[in-house]
Amino acid sequence: MSDSPVGDDVFGEDPSVNYLQDAFSELLGKEYGLFFPSGTMANQVSLQTLTRPGDTVIASQGAHILRYESGSAAGLAGIHIETIGEKSAFSLEELEAAIPPRDPHRSPVSLVALENTHNYAGGKIVGLETIKGISNMTTKMGIGLHLDGARLWNASIATGIPLAEWAEPFDTVSCCLSKGLGAPVGSLVATTKEIGLTLHRFRKRMGGGMRQAGVLASAGFYAMTHHFDRLADDHSNAKILAKKLEEKGFQVEGEPDTNIVMFRCDGGTKFLQAARELGVLLIAFEEFRFRAVTHLQISTSDIEKAALLLEEAREKN
Repeated sequence: MSDSPVGDDVFGEDPSVNYLQDAFSELLGKEYGLFFPSGTMANQVSLQTLTRPGDTVIASQGAHILRYESGSAAGLAGIHIETIGEKSAFSLEELEAAIPPRDPHRSPVSLVALENTHNYAGGKIVGLETIKGISNMTTKMGIGLHLDGARLWNASIATGIPLAEWAEPFDTVSCCLSKGLGAPVGSLVATTKEIGLTLHRFRKRMGGGMRQAGVLASAGFYAMTHHFDRLADDHSNAKILAKKLEEKGFQVEGEPDTNIVMFRCDGGTKFLQAARELGVLLIAFEEFRFRAVTHLQISTSDIEKAALLLEEAREKN
């Protein structure tokens, strides 16, 4: 990072940022890539680019763009998000039923947003055939398609399907550099050159234009090129953790697809705090539903220790 050549990225003059953006867009098979300070901004600027105030966006239950982005879609873009289906996806029939006829009394659906892997569903992978079916429908109806692909890297590693194949059906695809890949900060959006012009302007409007951002871009490039393949280790560790927790009597939500383990414990917030005090950090998605994530700072040897500590935390309640 300290050796990164830098320039003014607001004017497109930071060579390290440009290098990262070009490498990312090529990896996803798109014409244009743009670097963002955060995943929330990457998603929300994409939504703003593909909609107009008053429009409706359709997403799946528990979608990050609605649940975890502080009401940005309504507050900043003036759009409404309607969720349908189950936690990770929805059927073509459910999507068709959610799209109203053209009527001045109804908010038009201008965008469908998918999430892959799906955070709230526990890192579940939305299948490529499901995505292609949705894409065929939205294309015929003239509706845009956005992918919150913060964890798309995980879907690619878990299935062996290249990133470009996952990204192809979408108008915009956001990917996070600071989750499984381990960079300190940053996300990217891949799209077409035409959409990219508006995307860039809206990033500026949101305050996302940074000056000598090359130090951050270099960290992101390193993570993208050195930490991608090793996501398989996280997936393996997540499966081990799920099995260990099951053996200890926790209610685990099935074998994880990727690097997220969802489980239940009756202790609620007391259990969460006890686990924290023992050095195991979790997030509560609901009162008794918890998320554990494996990542590059968690080794296989850490898994047994974590399971034992979670058992101890439960016994304290």
